[in-house]
Parts: sequence; C-alpha cells; structure tokens
Amino acid sequence: MEVILKKDVENLGFADDIVTVKNGYGRNYLIPRGMAVMATDSARKMHEETLRQRAFKEQKLVEDAKNMASSLAEVEIKIKGKVAEGGNKLFGSISSVNLAEVLGGMGYDIDKKYIQITGGHAKALGKYNAAIRLHREVNVDVEFEVIAE
Repeated sequence: MEVILKKDVENLGFADDIVTVKNGYGRNYLIPRGMAVMATDSARKMHEETLRQRAFKEQKLVEDAKNMASSLAEVEIKIKGKVAEGGNKLFGSISSVNLAEVLGGMGYDIDKKYIQITGGHAKALGKYNAAIRLHREVNVDVEFEVIAE
C-alpha cells in the first residue's frame, strides 16, 4: 500500500513523501492517527500541485536552516549537572531534553525529537556530540560539554 505522509514519521519518511508500507500499518496506525493518507490518483495529483506551490517556500526554509546550522556550529554549549564530590559521574543524565532547553535559552528553538546525542545520554562530565536535524536536507553536528554545578 502506498501512502502520502502528512507528518514526519521516524524511520519511515518525511512529510509529503510517498512511501510503501504494509496494509495493516497503513490502515490501522498511520491513517487513523492523521499521519498519512492513501495515495490514490486524485490524492497524488493534489500532492504534486501542492509541492509545486511550496517549492519557493521550501527554498527559503533550507536557507534559514543552513544559516542556523552555521551559527550553531560556532556556539560553545556548556550544560551543568550535579556530581558527587571528587567524582565525574552525574546524578542522572543529560538528554536531548536538557540540550533543547539550553539551546532554547540561547535563542535556538529546536524540538527535542530532532536532537540525538551520540551514545544516548551523557552520564559523566566531559565533551559529547549531538546530531541536530534542522530540516530534512540540513543536519548539523554540535559539540557540547557537561560541567559540574
């Protein structure tokens, strides 16, 4: 079954992509939740027209994402975490939620679901990397440091 995605679906595709999925997944999960519509002939024609109209807006979004990526690559990010005396292991961990909050405080509005920290969570003091998806075509790797409070 082919469907047109209305929203980004992790490990499947981005919004406005036409993808092939199993019948049950499409009918029982994607379509009822409003994440996709069936790719009928009329839906395909409407989809193509919508993409044509949206092409200019998409180009501006890509340029804005590239500008944000270049500024993010230069930013020095430090996240404070609680540690035991004389140790470097954190109480808890630093996740994409914490990184999104720090970036939000710096003026970058990035949703936590678009941030992936290399290795999962940061559980000790030190430097870590995170991959941030700003647009379907623009990804940036950001380095951040976890320091003691």
